[in-house]
Amino acid sequence: MTILKWGLVVMVFGLIALSLIPVVVTEIEKSQARANKQLLSVPLPESTERVAVIVFSRSGNTAVLGRHIAEREEADFFRLEAMDYELGLMGWVRAMLDARQGEAVITPATIDLSEYNRVYLGSPIWLYSPAPPIWQFVENNRFDGQDVILFNTYNSEFGQEYIDQIANQIRANGAKHFTHKAVRIGRMGQQLTIEEMLAEFDHL
Repeated sequence: MTILKWGLVVMVFGLIALSLIPVVVTEIEKSQARANKQLLSVPLPESTERVAVIVFSRSGNTAVLGRHIAEREEADFFRLEAMDYELGLMGWVRAMLDARQGEAVITPATIDLSEYNRVYLGSPIWLYSPAPPIWQFVENNRFDGQDVILFNTYNSEFGQEYIDQIANQIRANGAKHFTHKAVRIGRMGQQLTIEEMLAEFDHL
């Protein structure tokens, strides 16, 4: 077989492999969501502190981390929904296309945070940036006089410039202090277990 033919064969197999990546990723996400659903279904104890945990999560990994924080902090727990990014291939494609945008349709769009002293905001990192639903929530809401902690899960790395941008918006919306915490869970197929992720966050 000539070098040209070998090159064509390699290119074809490369294209096939690339086309399978979204399918494999979305199937892993669905599997994670099924496992995480059980963890998220356990009721939280009644909130006793003036703390809120608000999270957006597709597969549920970040939501499980948010629930862990809410349990530890004796906080109220809120989960944002964004139908455009629901589990499945089309939701994944939209997530990748919108990854660095700051707009999304979310439910709830606003939460009355006036009774809280501390607010945790959580989302995965998509293409180095917090996911669009958390940007939209920040745009829609006030954090007057509050301590705001942004927490993220990410596969490989995050862009500090995006963290700085969302921090500036949070401060512009009234926050007294801003803190960022992030847990690297690893790439699909090589990720930390839920237990390892929670332990890693607790060590931050």
